[in-house]
Amino acid sequence: MAVIYSFIPNNIVNDVKDLICEMKSNAQVEKIVVNDSSETEENEKIKRFSYENFTGTDLLKRIAKESEGADYILLVTKETSVKPGQFAVERLVSVAEATGAGMVYSDYMEVNDGSFSAHPLIDYQEGSLRDDFNFGPLVLYCAKAFREAVREMTQQFSYAGFYYLRLKVSQKHDIIRIPEFLYIIDETDIRKSGQKIFDYVDPKNRQVQIEMEQAATEHLKNVGAWLKPEFAPVNFAEAEFATKASVIIPVLNREKTIADAIQSVLNQKTNFPFNLLIIDNHSKDLTAVIIRSFSEKDERVIHLIPERNDLGIGGCWNLAVHDPRCGMFAVQLDSDDIYKDENTLQRMVDAFYRENCAMVVGTYQLVNFKLEEIPPGIIDHKEWTPYNGRNNALRINGLGAPRAFYTPVLREIKIPNVSYGEDYAVGLAISREYRIGRVYENVYLCRRWDDNSDAALDIEKMNKHNLYKDRIRTIELKARQRKNK
Repeated sequence: MAVIYSFIPNNIVNDVKDLICEMKSNAQVEKIVVNDSSETEENEKIKRFSYENFTGTDLLKRIAKESEGADYILLVTKETSVKPGQFAVERLVSVAEATGAGMVYSDYMEVNDGSFSAHPLIDYQEGSLRDDFNFGPLVLYCAKAFREAVREMTQQFSYAGFYYLRLKVSQKHDIIRIPEFLYIIDETDIRKSGQKIFDYVDPKNRQVQIEMEQAATEHLKNVGAWLKPEFAPVNFAEAEFATKASVIIPVLNREKTIADAIQSVLNQKTNFPFNLLIIDNHSKDLTAVIIRSFSEKDERVIHLIPERNDLGIGGCWNLAVHDPRCGMFAVQLDSDDIYKDENTLQRMVDAFYRENCAMVVGTYQLVNFKLEEIPPGIIDHKEWTPYNGRNNALRINGLGAPRAFYTPVLREIKIPNVSYGEDYAVGLAISREYRIGRVYENVYLCRRWDDNSDAALDIEKMNKHNLYKDRIRTIELKARQRKNK
């Protein structure tokens, strides 16, 4: 019979009293390690230990030492209520035994204001390199794999401990999800999805992100996917294009915002000719009428309506980029957003020549519908460095905005015909070979409002988006491993 040691570092024992009760009555559980400061009823299985930092590597080393003699480590990784379902622990262990996995996790139910809802998770992939991947707060580790991973840690972290651990475990062992709801938690983070997606760029979390990047970089080197800062040169084909730059706006049913977007482009002052390609993906509202009101007055505004009906945002971009009127540089503007001032386009194009790059990413400011700043404000992605940016890009959820591309490269690589993550996918592919330049001045206003496509996603859509981006990372990880051979 497998031996389990359970580690429950929660400060509020009432949150996990059902779990502790289950552990006490489970014959496989020989030790229950709890926080020294918690008011836990004494029991022969209970062992107390103190720790100063729940997210650091020191705690993991303590757990590894305390787990000698165990076959499995059952770990609570979040300060939340956890109530196990019927034979939940036995199910986790049986799957670990059957598969030889290094780590096993499951779906769960959650309670918000007294209401129960299902919280399915997604399968782990090689490219699941996001540090915010959700395993749920109850995870089972193979104790041998846990201790081996801790022994191989070469860095000391205060925040990236669990992330570092899971990357180490994944290098030699499978990480398996059980698609069953094995326990119930009280969900404490009830923010909408559109609010959560910017956590990783909040300046308050900068030190956390530095540690996460260090852990990810070591992992990429270990698995042969880290790329040196060596880039293919870009020779700009000036003579092949009549227009220096084209702003690209895919749009569908944005009668409230499209005029603002168009006008912000026409306000640009540059020392080169530019145009605006708007791909109206069969809007049903007044969007097309508004676009025509501009195109009839200004020849720089080109109104494109796809002949086909199967295009996502990426497909609309492909249509514009392969249009013969597209300029040498293709610059992004979402139909919700506007350029900050009249100098945005000039600054973005200048960066191509300054940095000899195939893609440029700017800095943006989060605003509400009235263009008033909202937290966290300016997003500059200063975690990007010329030395390691394209490697760290595999860990983060986006590259920033606005994005601009050298058109010949974009025509060659092409953008996936999807409406989420298409920009991230093509950015990763470009960064595999070419330098990505940065503009750290704020040049773009990103509107966050209820009609944003990611403003309030349900769990199924969030999972679909995350699964897709993880798949893109897996593809890119394997491509980089092949490149390094």
